[in-house]
Amino acid sequence: MKRINELRTPAFFQKLQWVADPVGYMEGAAQRYPDLFESKVADFGDSVLFVQHPQALEQILTNDRKIFSAPGHLNEIVTPLVGDYSIMLLDGERHRRERKLLMPSFHGDRMHTYGKLIEQLVERTLIDLTPGKTFTALSVTQNITLQVIIKVVFGLEEGERCQKIIQLTRSFLNFLNTPLTASFLFFNSLQKDLGPWSPWGFFLRTRNQLDDLLYAEIRDRRQNIDPERVDILSLLMSVRDDAGEALTDQELRDELMTFLLAGHDTTALALAWGLYWIHHHPEVREKLLQELDSLGQNPDPMRIFRLPYLTAVCNETLRIHPIGMLTFPRVAQEPVELLGHKLEPGTCLLGCLYLIHQREDLYPEPKKFNPERFLERQFSPHEFIPFGSGVRRCMGEALAQFEMKLVIAKILSKAELALANNRSVKPQRRGVVLAPAGGVKMVFLQTRHSAKAEERA
Repeated sequence: MKRINELRTPAFFQKLQWVADPVGYMEGAAQRYPDLFESKVADFGDSVLFVQHPQALEQILTNDRKIFSAPGHLNEIVTPLVGDYSIMLLDGERHRRERKLLMPSFHGDRMHTYGKLIEQLVERTLIDLTPGKTFTALSVTQNITLQVIIKVVFGLEEGERCQKIIQLTRSFLNFLNTPLTASFLFFNSLQKDLGPWSPWGFFLRTRNQLDDLLYAEIRDRRQNIDPERVDILSLLMSVRDDAGEALTDQELRDELMTFLLAGHDTTALALAWGLYWIHHHPEVREKLLQELDSLGQNPDPMRIFRLPYLTAVCNETLRIHPIGMLTFPRVAQEPVELLGHKLEPGTCLLGCLYLIHQREDLYPEPKKFNPERFLERQFSPHEFIPFGSGVRRCMGEALAQFEMKLVIAKILSKAELALANNRSVKPQRRGVVLAPAGGVKMVFLQTRHSAKAEERA
């Protein structure tokens, strides 16, 4: 049996680099150990294996609940964000039951309804842009995706409570904007409430204000039950366990926070990256516009969703900069061999999505943005895995892909944009995910119908 490759840097310094520069940490390790390596960056025990080989990932992620388990308690780094009862931290039958309950909300006829809503929100957002003025792409995409979650998941309409939830959610998530503030999640010793002006004190007070609003909404819904409502909060409130018990207020709150975190911010980040790459490569934008124009005026959202080049652009965006860097942790339940290495029971493993998407043998010139690679080859679910896999696969994957395509299509169809400068945008830690540093500065030039009129003139 081969010896597992172990990074020799002291654990504390590994963790510092992992928090401050995760891309540099992963790429530096992969240069020496391209398939897997033993790391000391996580709080799962003495060490954890980073795995970035498709064959090994297939072995791990197709044996959930058998040779490997995916225990929820190992995801506790997100507990300050989503609470103790988030589906991210559930195990066993409870986890399976809630996934089964929620999955229909992201498929079927509901998607068409979501599509019209998404297009309306994009148009409303673009109206607020001023010609010639610089804006941050991430702020625009966050505004769109947050409103989608507020309406689809919460079922909230315009009003004071809705606006306060939007405002506080932005403050809550923007706390994690930089590696410095994200470090509060990784080092428990920093989680000290030293008053409202201290970083963790500000975080806790913002979270408490948001909690008050969420609990008020839950209380109002319980007092005014409407069986006609189809939003996800109403669906969650209707579920009963085997003993006939409903979800508690705290359980409902934690699931709502999970959707705010996993369903809003991640999609907004992917969209900001997409707008960057599309405008960084004008030929990509032109191909997309030709494909979109071929559909005519006001095409059905499902026709947009099925466009091959748009799909390739979105896939390449998620490949080159996956928002989530890692799968959820897995633990070996019995002795097992992985790529010629013997793993003992209790060994913890993380599939490294970022590194597998950077493998030269899978993706030639991996640093190059090349959507055509997704038109020329079909990648397996263990070679291209931006949404994870197995029992912890992202539940909102279908909605996220649908939303990403519609937002990009609508923005390109309606607005002429340009990057504010030619500087490359680098990935930077934002909490537990990767974000474009600076949020992607862009300029709104004019509405696209104005541009077409000028061309005709």
